Amino acid sequence: MPVPVPRQRAIPAVETGQAQAATPGGGTFTDEAPRKDQTVENTPHTNLTLLLIEDDPGSTIVPEMFDPAGKPIRVRTARNLTEAARLLTDDVHCILLDLGLPAPGRTGDEDELGVLKHVLELAPRHAVLALTASGDAERGAEAVRVGAQDYLFRDELDGRLLSRAIRYAVERKRSDTAERRLAEGRLRAQENRRLERGLLPTPLLEGSSLRFAARYRPGRSRALLGGDFYDVVRTADGTVHAMIGDVCGHGPDEAALGVELRIAWRALTLAGLCGDELLNTLQQVLEHERGDDEIFATLCTVDIAPDGRRAGLCLAGHPSPLLARPGRAARLLPYDNNGPALGLVPGARWPRMQVELGAEWSLMLYTDGLIEGRVGEGRERLGQDGMVDMVRRQLGEGLRGEELLRAAVNEVRDLNGGELTDDVAVLLLDRSA
Repeated sequence: MPVPVPRQRAIPAVETGQAQAATPGGGTFTDEAPRKDQTVENTPHTNLTLLLIEDDPGSTIVPEMFDPAGKPIRVRTARNLTEAARLLTDDVHCILLDLGLPAPGRTGDEDELGVLKHVLELAPRHAVLALTASGDAERGAEAVRVGAQDYLFRDELDGRLLSRAIRYAVERKRSDTAERRLAEGRLRAQENRRLERGLLPTPLLEGSSLRFAARYRPGRSRALLGGDFYDVVRTADGTVHAMIGDVCGHGPDEAALGVELRIAWRALTLAGLCGDELLNTLQQVLEHERGDDEIFATLCTVDIAPDGRRAGLCLAGHPSPLLARPGRAARLLPYDNNGPALGLVPGARWPRMQVELGAEWSLMLYTDGLIEGRVGEGRERLGQDGMVDMVRRQLGEGLRGEELLRAAVNEVRDLNGGELTDDVAVLLLDRSA
């Protein structure tokens, strides 16, 4: 609808921090700062409110203004920044600032836009219009560069121009804010990807003929890491050590503890520890680093001999790995000597079992997130038997390495009817004859 051309008027005295404005019907209303118990939302249906900061309001002629819907744009006035801070409530949409207003503690040689910078710090979420002397376009342009949405000349104000400038400033501020948040989100996503790459391990398998693949999917929405962790390293004697673990819980504290345990495992393994001695030391690390005495972690460690034909296996409350060999059905390795999870039993022991692998094999280590997903809409879980059947079928279809792990995780998710609530980590080591 057309915007009415209003008559001009002078701003009234502001001893009380209030201003009167004419309504379209000819009456007046008093624009007071909302009570603290009032909630004012900046919606398209809310009257726009302008806060004028001017040490001599009577010297500035502000015309009556209306938004496109015909609602009056309310004016609130402040003679200094102290009053402005009190009147700067959530229903203020735009600030009209006199650039000639002295900034707090201003000296003669201080930046002449100091008052603008102070207001931008005071009201970072509000649109700001700079008011400058007629013809001083250079100062106005500098104000926009510093952070104002636009500038106006004091002697050229009229209702239509000021109404349009306020609406433009408010929308530009919203656009700038949305663009900044989008840029911050992109930057955060890039940082998260770098962080994730730094926290997930890089296998140390130089000199080994074994092939490695892994898949990782945190259960928490938008999380980088969950409580699951894994690692693979080759020591100087040619032994390949692999491990996978799971800290109970799904929060960031559990994820951080998982990273600590993985790093500790790598350091201890490279230092020559293995089997029960290594797990006992890891349990001490967990007991010192956990935030609650009820926190525990399951763990599976495998050390593969330099010839690749046999391995030692230690289980601390963790599911047993799956072994697949040509001409034989994939099966779970023995788990009769499964010791307790780390952090449950002080002074526990974890027997190391010797396992024959053969000349050609694939060994899959996984966390319980892979086997605890539901099958269909009932309460039935996939379980270890269901996982073994699934992997046997996928191997029969010729899937190997990364492709096998991707298919396994995707099928488990599909069987669950959607994303899994638990973290999932799977790693695969292959040896060819």
